[in-house]
Amino acid sequence: MDILAIKQRFGITGNSPLLNRAIDVARQVAPTDITVLIAGESGTGKEFFPKIIHQLSARKHGPYIAVNCGAIPEGTIDSELFGHEKGSFTGAHEARKGYFEVVNGGTIFLDEVSELPLSTQVRLLRVLESGEFMRVGSSKVLKTNVRVVGATNINIPDAITGGKFRQDLYYRLNTVPIYVPSLRDRKEDIHLLFRKFASDAAEKYRMPPIQLDEEAVPVLINYRWPGNIRQLKNITEQISIIEKKREIDEETLIKYLPHSQVSELPILYKGEETAKISERELLYKVLFDMKRDMNDLKQLVMNLLEGENEEGPYGENKHLLQRLYKDYPEGQSADSPIIVQTAGSRFDEPVEESEEVNESLSLQKQEVEFIKRALKKFDGKRKKAARELGISERTLYRKIKEYNIEK
Repeated sequence: MDILAIKQRFGITGNSPLLNRAIDVARQVAPTDITVLIAGESGTGKEFFPKIIHQLSARKHGPYIAVNCGAIPEGTIDSELFGHEKGSFTGAHEARKGYFEVVNGGTIFLDEVSELPLSTQVRLLRVLESGEFMRVGSSKVLKTNVRVVGATNINIPDAITGGKFRQDLYYRLNTVPIYVPSLRDRKEDIHLLFRKFASDAAEKYRMPPIQLDEEAVPVLINYRWPGNIRQLKNITEQISIIEKKREIDEETLIKYLPHSQVSELPILYKGEETAKISERELLYKVLFDMKRDMNDLKQLVMNLLEGENEEGPYGENKHLLQRLYKDYPEGQSADSPIIVQTAGSRFDEPVEESEEVNESLSLQKQEVEFIKRALKKFDGKRKKAARELGISERTLYRKIKEYNIEK
């Protein structure tokens, strides 16, 4: 069965390459009995993939059950999964089969498998490795032939680091991983899904379907959708029921989107906030320019150190440059004195002795001197001088203007 046929059979909408890849992996792994772990954010549609795997496998005529591990209390999760004997705990009035016993020969989907208690994880690991388990309150070993498909919306390696998930169980579950992309990684599918949900709502509630105007479509696509497909469906149904007009404009759509994450694009506010934002942006620009200048200067010095020998035009200053580049503290002004750590002192203690490098050795003056020499060497040809200095011609022009250097 090809990917398009699978989408049609299971009601999956979208043409994203990431979505197609996830479906293709599920299709290929289905005929085997390999354990699968499905990862993805909440609301992305992870529940479709264990169904695809089960229906395309040799177990398709066997039982299938989905278990939300996060919805079962810790005290009863072992009983639910593995069963219990009569009198094994308070309220156990009779023996009961667990899901692994009931679904023998079929597939069990463990949603939010990362929520399992550590004691239950040990039992699950044994089932995965040998197919053996014991009911709660029993010492009799039972066998089961169940395929396990797990799913999680968290980063399990982080849970392993935090001591909340067993590493051996993770590697046993994660034999074949399937990643279901978030909606913001499927931008090409967002408007398509909106139209589908609008059509479904119109048919369900017997009303004309809503549609977006040209200005509303970019707002829909650039919204972050933290709740993914589930959130998109709910909002589409809200608009379909509440709004009387069937063509939805940008302003109407924004009313239904939480303002904290309306868009991934920068937003400019009107009124008094505009001046504040402009000042902030201006400050950012100044800081970025300063950082760029410092990076250019560092690159210039490094190029001179690596490319010149003692007899070159800058060779006489090579040792000085090495000292400046090594000792120049990050964040210190180019015109401020350079403080050299005295021997035997600790970096976290006050320095009692320091030496101030002569003003003629300031980094800015050295840079001016290098630029003048390079221009002189190439008769004022900026392109060749810039190449010699290891900087762009545009940067060289800016520095010539800034330092008022004459050719």
